[in-house]
Amino acid sequence: MPPIESVSTVHTRADVWHTANTHCLAQYRLQTEAEADVLCRALNLFALQGLTPQQVHVEREDDLLTMEILMDGLSWHRAQVIAEKLRNLISVCSVTLRNADETWLEPAQAVG
Repeated sequence: MPPIESVSTVHTRADVWHTANTHCLAQYRLQTEAEADVLCRALNLFALQGLTPQQVHVEREDDLLTMEILMDGLSWHRAQVIAEKLRNLISVCSVTLRNADETWLEPAQAVG
């Protein structure tokens, strides 16, 4: 049996977290229940990573909040991970994510 050192492995999997990856301008659009803490919980996901949004716009209509968050300096993979975390928050009905330079990439998804 050959020694383990003689086996060469080739890394073919891309490192999606690498800082050299292309960054995008991510725009998140959230529809949530109008609860007092939902804005803080959503923005906290960015703050925990040391990120400050370029722009935040919130409107309340009856029992719903509509939030738009514009964030630059993220890889597309990182933007998608944050979108999934936003979808998992209590009181969030839907989250859409788009690269601000392209068309809508993900349809709204309700979290049950």
